[in-house]
Amino acid sequence: MKIIDILNQNQKGVAFEFFPPKTEKGSKALAATVDVLKNFNPLYTSMTYGAGGATQEKTKHAVHMLTKHKGLIVMPHMTCVGAGSESIKNLLDDYKQEGIENIMALRGDAPEVVEDFDFSKQEFCFAIDLVKFLKEYGHFCVGVAVYPEGHIETPSLDADLEYAKQKIDTGADFAVTQMFFDNKYYYDFLQRAKGKGINIPILPGILPLTNLDKLRQFASVCKATIPEKVRNKMERFKSNSSDMQKAGIELTIEQCQDLINNGIKRLHFFTLNKPEVMKEILEALSL
Repeated sequence: MKIIDILNQNQKGVAFEFFPPKTEKGSKALAATVDVLKNFNPLYTSMTYGAGGATQEKTKHAVHMLTKHKGLIVMPHMTCVGAGSESIKNLLDDYKQEGIENIMALRGDAPEVVEDFDFSKQEFCFAIDLVKFLKEYGHFCVGVAVYPEGHIETPSLDADLEYAKQKIDTGADFAVTQMFFDNKYYYDFLQRAKGKGINIPILPGILPLTNLDKLRQFASVCKATIPEKVRNKMERFKSNSSDMQKAGIELTIEQCQDLINNGIKRLHFFTLNKPEVMKEILEALSL
């Protein structure tokens, strides 16, 4: 089933994003995570894709594992980096044969092992190029990423919103935001998007808070502001990782509850393949 149809039929619910495991132990952990989280009846699930397409085969295997769970709608991520039209078509053919109907189209990050990586030399330079290719291929519902605080490489919020509008006008069916930790950025983005004539569903991307150092690392690469309230509360427990995680979960629950109270009842979680954290959050929210 196409995710846009699911979203049009459901005004509330959760979605779960996973990352492909690198080891057999990781595969077992992912399977255990899915076994726990599928009980929350997700609207859909998604599987990430490494920088430079580094995890393409692992992503495919993980996607196939998810499709074995009846009732799960699976959306593989797909990036432009290191991919040509022939290889993308072959991958789409595989996914179509598997019964998959949804793709998250992303530009992707430059591969760390390549110095001075030049996106302009790629066959697909930007996410909009991939969206166009996917729409011409047909069959797939297409999701894209949007950035409440602006993409780290864009010069202004206005320019970033214009790029988002171009992706959407090219054929994107729905969007998921980059992580944010202050809901005002999401509310402001929705207002600006509406003013720009963007009317597709835009789900908030939620990262559960568990570790301040990792949070700072994530925030530094995606231009996300860490509110003083979050820093102060988690910093108090820097010598106790268990208490820090507990504080982070409480903050995540507060963030989600505020979204729900303001009418945002469809949440996309970056699970980090941590079922115990997600379970605690979802149960606290009665989701």
